[in-house]
Amino acid sequence: MMHDPQKSDPSIRAMKSANKPAHPGAEPMEQREGTKGNTINPPTRRTLCRESVSSGLERIRQAAKVRKKERFTALLHHVTVDSLKVAFFQLKRKAAPGVDGLTWQGYEQNLEGNLRHLHERVHRGVYRALPSRRTYIPKPNGQQRPLGIAALEDKIVQRAVAEVLNAIYEEDFLGFSYGFRPGRGQHDALDALAVAITHTKVNWIADADIATFFDSVSHDWLLRFLEHRIGDPRILRLIRKWLKAGVMEEGVVSATEVGSPQGAVISPLLANVYLHYVFDLWANRWRHREARGQVVIVRYADDTVVGFEHEDDAKRFLAQLNARMEQFALSLNPHKTRLIEFGRFAAANRAKRGLGKPQTFNFLGFTHICSRSRRGDFQLKRKSRRDRMRAKLRAVKEALRERMHQSIPEQGQWLARVVRGYFQYHAVPANFKSLSAFRYHVTNLWRRQLRRRSQKDRTTWNRIAQLAAEFLPLPRILHPWPNARFAVTHPRWEPNARIGPVRICAGGVQ
Repeated sequence: MMHDPQKSDPSIRAMKSANKPAHPGAEPMEQREGTKGNTINPPTRRTLCRESVSSGLERIRQAAKVRKKERFTALLHHVTVDSLKVAFFQLKRKAAPGVDGLTWQGYEQNLEGNLRHLHERVHRGVYRALPSRRTYIPKPNGQQRPLGIAALEDKIVQRAVAEVLNAIYEEDFLGFSYGFRPGRGQHDALDALAVAITHTKVNWIADADIATFFDSVSHDWLLRFLEHRIGDPRILRLIRKWLKAGVMEEGVVSATEVGSPQGAVISPLLANVYLHYVFDLWANRWRHREARGQVVIVRYADDTVVGFEHEDDAKRFLAQLNARMEQFALSLNPHKTRLIEFGRFAAANRAKRGLGKPQTFNFLGFTHICSRSRRGDFQLKRKSRRDRMRAKLRAVKEALRERMHQSIPEQGQWLARVVRGYFQYHAVPANFKSLSAFRYHVTNLWRRQLRRRSQKDRTTWNRIAQLAAEFLPLPRILHPWPNARFAVTHPRWEPNARIGPVRICAGGVQ
């Protein structure tokens, strides 16, 4: 007798499959099925002992893909000792401990026993989430960003549960959502936006910023959104525990009635679920039903850029978006949300009206500028944000002060890693000047630090130039042009993409 995997998996209801199930319309910019090198939906996973894990998550993924309104009523059994072990080894080894004081190395000493005990407590329902330890990191504007450092066991369980939930929600999330998703990164979002501005009828850009998003998430709305797909009360109870665990600051525990702590492993996924229902579905429906012209959308976590063909579409969208956010306990930041004229024809149109150059906008660490190529064609120029560069240089200066008495080779090797890491993200086409400026300022900081080590130090520019040539990498463009990488990662010949060969569809344009 043939074995039916769907019948043996309690997480999937028995349901007769359609004879010809309709292939869901893939969002442009979303990885298609069957693409070579697609790592978003691997068929199976392996544990550290190289034993194949159950294909239960794959069956969940397939059910979520075919049955968009399915509620999964049994999911916790997928949180196994093996999945907890995988989650443990995915954590950062040197991460700061939470309120429990446990470190990664200390927990590893009796890993098998600790994980079995944790697994037992989770499935018996006696597992208790601990408060997050409040800490602050500086923001580029000089303010402090609050972070919540979860306890080690909370991180392990959160990552294992997030793996299960990702199998469902990766089939639901739309193509223009990029933040904190498997197989997607910041440069994928930047490429989508660049191709959309360059090759579609984008004349206006709405740069929307949600005010204190992670601190404003409504627990009630979030749980209601989760219940659309999650019917397992044990999973919902775990999420409720993490949301209500509270925050400890200076020994005092404060209850958390709203918000999701930044820094928690589960927070990015919960944020994507929240914005999927609050923004993504609404915006996707709006651009198809109410917009007169083309609309492109790119969202990375709570940072959103929307491009419009017509100004009146943009104004109506922002007005309705503000009302939409207020319905779900969110609000747009009036100081950061703005509408600007931007695109291929912005400079010419503004010149006809006697206005200056088009304004710029920031997205994912880059300032986007309307520029011209050497041949005079429109070119989207992206350069590193000045405030972010200054913040990075201030951090380098402070770190050099702590390394003042290290040897020159040790300092040089550390600075090489800093510069190389900066280049790996910022080395996009047309950003060579920013790369050169960053390397110059790092070199100057190094020279000044060396001169402070002794009153007799005479480190000249010739000497520091030799040291920089020896240790610091030279600026070099590492990323391809956006349209080139876009064409490779999202080829138009892919089966079932449902995109015509001459249509340029970026960031969700259809």
